[in-house]
Amino acid sequence: MKKGNKKNKPVEGSQEALIDEVEHLRMENAYLKKLNALVQSKEKSPKKTKRK
Repeated sequence: MKKGNKKNKPVEGSQEALIDEVEHLRMENAYLKKLNALVQSKEKSPKKTKRK
């Protein structure tokens, strides 16, 4: 849940709780996909000389 969110946590198993969980999992999935794409692009990029 969001820290600034003042509404009460929905009852576990209720429709609102399930919708909140789906929304959270979708955000997590999108984050992980972006992270994976970033890692893949860094692996494919030509390696430059390291700075000291």
